[in-house]
Amino acid sequence: MADLLPVTFFTLGVALLSTLLIVPPGVALAWTLARRNWPGKSLVETLVALPLVIPPVATGLILLKLFGRRGPLGHFFENTLGIEIVFTWKAVVLATAVMSFPLFVRTARVAFEEIDPRLEQVARTLGAGPWDTFFSVTLPLARRGLVAGGVLAFARALGEFGATIMIAGLIPGETITLALGIYHHVQLGQDNEAAALLVISIALAFAALWLSERLIRKTPAR
Repeated sequence: MADLLPVTFFTLGVALLSTLLIVPPGVALAWTLARRNWPGKSLVETLVALPLVIPPVATGLILLKLFGRRGPLGHFFENTLGIEIVFTWKAVVLATAVMSFPLFVRTARVAFEEIDPRLEQVARTLGAGPWDTFFSVTLPLARRGLVAGGVLAFARALGEFGATIMIAGLIPGETITLALGIYHHVQLGQDNEAAALLVISIALAFAALWLSERLIRKTPAR
């Protein structure tokens, strides 16, 4: 049971960091998908949703090829910036961010679509610019949905396994999250340790999903 708290806090930290990283690009993309039409929009929507339908290990393999030492992005980060990603805690953050990004975008997009465009038009007629309208009208009206999407993404990050094990591996004290810890202890025949991590994982996921559902249900209808 010695690794119970470290693994739990590491998982919470990784999930929180990955969620914070996806919020800015997720908000921008969700607003663009909700408010704009352009050639190739369907392709972008499909690519964003792809991690939800392909096997997580496939996503992990793609990330491994991209961010490995011989991969185009991995080579750039390691040789130009001196940052090694694969098989470090950074790989865990990357995997969880990629896997939770589609859920945040989908929820945020719905939040933006539920806003009456006439409210934004009124702000524009009163002299507000595009950025002022977004931050003073659009964002406040969508905030509950955005928070719900963030909580849902956080919950997804808590339970991520397939992509993480491919790009981060099972390195004690370095890359093991709750999901990887459960798998690791089961492989070693340590059922009590696996059960303890399982209980914590279920409790955290339940709390996050409950909060997300509460926020979504309270989102004002269009």
